[in-house]
Amino acid sequence: MIKTITKVGNSAGLILDAALLDLAHLKVGDKVNVEVHESGTVSLVPVRPAITPDEAGDAARRIIRANDALFRRLS
Repeated sequence: MIKTITKVGNSAGLILDAALLDLAHLKVGDKVNVEVHESGTVSLVPVRPAITPDEAGDAARRIIRANDALFRRLS
């Protein structure tokens, strides 16, 4: 897919159309890590947390429940 770099204010940017965002599983507001390689190749890598805050909370509650007696003895 060929894209053209366009002027955006005092900067330059690429417009990523909806189809490209969908293929890359990206949406407006997502963070990406931009890497420039020695060859001049630019890669965009989505930054996604390994676990969401809700998942972390659920896991913590399960661990606390499963190990309640141990935690009481340690305190």
